[in-house]
Amino acid sequence: MMAKINSTTAAAFVPSSLLQQQHQRTVVVDVDGGLLRSSPSGLFPYFMLVALEAGGFLRGAVLLLLYPLLCCVGIGGHTALRVMAMVAFCGLRESRLRAGRAVLPKWFMEDVTLEGFEAMRAARRRVCVTRMPMVMVDGFLREYLGAEVVVGKGMKVLCGFYTGLMEEAEEVILNKEARKIMLEGDAVGFSGSLEFLRHPLSHCCKDTYHVGQEDGARRQALPRAKYPKAMVFHDGRIVFRPTAGNTLAMFMWIPFGVALGAVRLVVALVMPYRYSTPILASTGMSWRLKGERPGPSRGHGRGRGQLFVCNHRTLIDPVYVSVGLDRQVRAVSYSLSRLSELISPIGRTVRLTRDRDSDGAAMARLLDRGDQVVVCPEGTTCREPYLLRFSPLFAELSDDVVPVGIAVETAMFYATTAGGFKCMDALYYMVNPRMCYTVQFLERVSTTTTAVMGREVPSRDLANLVQRKMGDALGYECTMLTRKDKYLMLAGNDGVVKANDKCSTPPPPPPGGMKNM
Repeated sequence: MMAKINSTTAAAFVPSSLLQQQHQRTVVVDVDGGLLRSSPSGLFPYFMLVALEAGGFLRGAVLLLLYPLLCCVGIGGHTALRVMAMVAFCGLRESRLRAGRAVLPKWFMEDVTLEGFEAMRAARRRVCVTRMPMVMVDGFLREYLGAEVVVGKGMKVLCGFYTGLMEEAEEVILNKEARKIMLEGDAVGFSGSLEFLRHPLSHCCKDTYHVGQEDGARRQALPRAKYPKAMVFHDGRIVFRPTAGNTLAMFMWIPFGVALGAVRLVVALVMPYRYSTPILASTGMSWRLKGERPGPSRGHGRGRGQLFVCNHRTLIDPVYVSVGLDRQVRAVSYSLSRLSELISPIGRTVRLTRDRDSDGAAMARLLDRGDQVVVCPEGTTCREPYLLRFSPLFAELSDDVVPVGIAVETAMFYATTAGGFKCMDALYYMVNPRMCYTVQFLERVSTTTTAVMGREVPSRDLANLVQRKMGDALGYECTMLTRKDKYLMLAGNDGVVKANDKCSTPPPPPPGGMKNM
């Protein structure tokens, strides 16, 4: 059965007739050409992300060197696709590859077209067809866009390692759901390339709406407000979309960045804040202060220290709180590598154990002896404009806390990771061409337990109050997600790291799980 092809332009939304037809029908979406703004020839950045994040810089350099050859053979063709898959996947351990769920969804979501999303949302059932390896797109399409069936090629595995070979066309077996859809024969196709018309599923579509690639530049990106699922967590080090030009610029910068990062580190460790701040700013490592520096603590007890509560963006948050205050502080942390502690300019960090009683006693001792204590009650970092659930423990330690809003911008590398080497976080931050920290001191919040309508306000409600005030100041959305939610999604464990943490990824969760504060 031949499909009827209707042409539409990318400048307009999906035709209302298509949406009306799809309400009780199935839509078959061409992911590479119809759903994503990038044309089929623009899949190179996704393979580069797999190469860099899962394989390392050397693998990424090899793929970049092959880019001119890929252009010669046609970067959107089958040969180029197989070469990119070979370089990106060959030798990777299957059980440890989490780029498809932890790294790529952010970049796919930013590339989704509004037209393609509207077509999928209006459908009763959603089927996606892609030429990319299934391991790259399956998790994103199912978890974020609600695809019931994803049809694509798999990567061959030998002894638990990817061989780099994609399955041949005749080896692509449509599952039972896809076969059922083919038999129903009431599907509507949505495509951006003529390549889709050669796929077996396109033959079961009564109508196929084709979006011309010449109008690709005018296709609208899906606004963040319309994301079907909030993009709160994602992993990986790369901040920018790694096109060939951007990746080349990164490799050219790295030698200079390493040298500049070493100079920045020496300046930060040796010089006082009043001298190091302008010097570092001249190298692109700047910071901004919002609000006034808080005065002495108004808490009970003479000489008791001040408690600063901040959201968690990177492990050097306490350093910039110290810079903003222009005095030394003591940071408390659940996990910190020895390398990160060694290069910290604010002295020894107090390690927490995730045992509520012992952690509370440790922080109380610091406050009693007059230390300025910085705590991040989220318990883990979050890159996006969201605040994770605040642990209520801080509200039980001091009756006068100062919330501190933290925002950070980097140009090339993220200074956090869930599945990589945590000891490299500070070094990745230092080698960025430019970065900026924003520190905002908010009004003090009294956490004294009071009676409201005959009942006491629990510490959990006080922690939520501080979270809301911080979210309002930063423009971030408050959530009830936790560290455990983040690590289960990105790393497959609950994020527990031993006190003598070394330069390694978080270990698998222990049988007893993690104690919540």
